[in-house]
Amino acid sequence: MRADALVLFGATGDLARKKLFPALYRLAAAGRLGVPVVGVAFSDWDDARLRGYAVEAAEGAEDQVDGTALKELAGSLAMVSGDYRDPATFAALARRLAEVGAARPAHYLAIPPGLFPVVVQGLSQAGLGRGARVVVEKPFGRDLASARELNRVLHEVFPERSIFRIDHYLGKEPVENLLVFRFANAFLEPIWNRHYVENVQITMAESFGVAGRGKFYEETGVIRDVIQNHMFQVVSYLAMEAPSNVYDEAIRDEQAKVLRNVRPLSVDNMVRGQFRGYRDEPGVAKTSYMATYAALRLFIDSWRWEGVPFLVRAGKTLKMTATEVVVQLKVPPQVVFSEARPSMGNYVRFRLSPQVAIAIGARAKRPGEGMAGEPLELSVVDQAASPTAKGGRLGDYARLLSDAMAGDATLFARQDVVEAAWAIVDPVIHGPSPMFEYEQGTWGPPQADRLVADIGGWNTPR
Repeated sequence: MRADALVLFGATGDLARKKLFPALYRLAAAGRLGVPVVGVAFSDWDDARLRGYAVEAAEGAEDQVDGTALKELAGSLAMVSGDYRDPATFAALARRLAEVGAARPAHYLAIPPGLFPVVVQGLSQAGLGRGARVVVEKPFGRDLASARELNRVLHEVFPERSIFRIDHYLGKEPVENLLVFRFANAFLEPIWNRHYVENVQITMAESFGVAGRGKFYEETGVIRDVIQNHMFQVVSYLAMEAPSNVYDEAIRDEQAKVLRNVRPLSVDNMVRGQFRGYRDEPGVAKTSYMATYAALRLFIDSWRWEGVPFLVRAGKTLKMTATEVVVQLKVPPQVVFSEARPSMGNYVRFRLSPQVAIAIGARAKRPGEGMAGEPLELSVVDQAASPTAKGGRLGDYARLLSDAMAGDATLFARQDVVEAAWAIVDPVIHGPSPMFEYEQGTWGPPQADRLVADIGGWNTPR
């Protein structure tokens, strides 16, 4: 059953301005908003100020806006100001929801994780948890123990079916296309296993630094920020078995299964780095030991993937901004043609951002005499990665907001998936490990090359 109101805790914050209000505008433009939206924040704002803030946020995010959709967004908004620790704030929220006849709200916690227990308990005491849903922003804890504690707090008020852990990466069309391309094409399944796949490499490179978020990054680091969640979601989509289409938990069941089979990390299979100049960023300690780069070598102990290395790397201030997956196949026997063994076999390449591309690396005859081959790439899809409402796509946050309101949890992280992902990095996330400084504008510390020395090196985005 669809939620009949949306409550935004942290409505005056940065996430609301950059992501949530533009997403709500897109829903309005697509005719899919249709519910009152109540903002809650410590800021002493009234309805008019919240409406102006939301309209400015939507206008700033779109090249062109629809006046009717903006009017609908503004007209849907109401404001409750107060301290999250004060029961009066939740009493005021209850009155606002009663005024619009809402009995099944979805509560979006766009607030620091430390405030999650405070708000959840406040909702419970005000009777606002019954029949409601809660949407929680990542990070879902800082490690396995804190993830389990967060789960305990949420489950005191909400059943699992009413908890929506939002990882916006799962709402991106290029990421969803990994599943479609894998399971909708019969030619892939026979080769998508240890018999034919040499290695799998996933790169999430960002050419920019922490962009004024030094304090946040000091508490998070690259593994918590993007690897344990975004990158491991991609790993699960690449490595999972085909989901049954019988029930709505099928995809998340298979994600949980494959992540539970990923071998827990050791320091020997990890290289951490920090870009030169990071410690000069505002909010960063001069003695900081937080990684802005990490490379991991993962193994999945399953029949399908036994012995196939999955290489995952992500970092700040790298040579370019791109997220790419390369599934490299084994080199075929070179007994037919009299040429040197190629350095790389066939491959399937998924470019997830900033462009979207699916390509297959193959070999064909080189023009001229003889029977020598040369590499070529067959492009399957090539399109812009930035969806807009005008183009008929909602975008990741709008898609996920719509799904949460509808109660469709397919693209949200389930608790066992979250815990399985934390269990992979938990052995190394607290313990000491070497930290290597790297120059900005490079591909990270050269020490990471040892992780791929036996497979011919990194497949670098281009």
